[in-house]
Amino acid sequence: MSIADKTILITGASRGIGRALADEALRRGAQRVYAAARRPATHPDERVRPLTLDVTDTAQVQAAAERVGSLDILINNAGLALYEGLGDQATLERHLAVNLFGTYAMSEAFLPALMRSGGAIVNNLSLNSLAPLPVLAAYSVSKAAAFSLTQSLRTSLAARGVRVHAVLIGPTDTDMTRDLDIPKASPESVARAIFDAVDRGEEDIFPDPVAQSLADGWRNGTVKAFERQLAALG
Repeated sequence: MSIADKTILITGASRGIGRALADEALRRGAQRVYAAARRPATHPDERVRPLTLDVTDTAQVQAAAERVGSLDILINNAGLALYEGLGDQATLERHLAVNLFGTYAMSEAFLPALMRSGGAIVNNLSLNSLAPLPVLAAYSVSKAAAFSLTQSLRTSLAARGVRVHAVLIGPTDTDMTRDLDIPKASPESVARAIFDAVDRGEEDIFPDPVAQSLADGWRNGTVKAFERQLAALG
């Protein structure tokens, strides 16, 4: 799916990977980019439509779906990441509200538009969907759940003509990793790799060097083969 002349909605688009995705979509000739965030930032390009949106607010999600109307690509990028363990249920529920149920709500609300366009859902997840990081335990649980949701949506929506992509992102230079002294990819390089992979129709996208080191093992592994086997039963 080429990005040129497409209408794209990106949640969490005011900074980090979300902002980089918006800029990259414009560079690739997107017709319109809805840049959604709780506090959307202004953008000099007239193709950008700032959209005030809290993905945990049902009324705001429905209002956004009515305002946007037609849509080719939905990128669920909004996320919450707190350096917390699993000792506090409220913290886990906060992560699930954004990372799991927010992704679900957006996908459901915009599904009619995506079915009309034969479009795609792109869920920005994390390598912690595959293995948890102890200092981000609640985050890791929520991203693992969101990955399972993504796989389930992929199977259920295939017959409706909507593709569903999982983006398994490694360390990226954003606010979340600001204090971590580790090699990080730039948001711009991650955005480019995501759109390149969407163009190629890749189901599971590994957009940075750390993620890419796991890509072949995942794509050719027994777990991915099992996913395909179960999907065939649907």
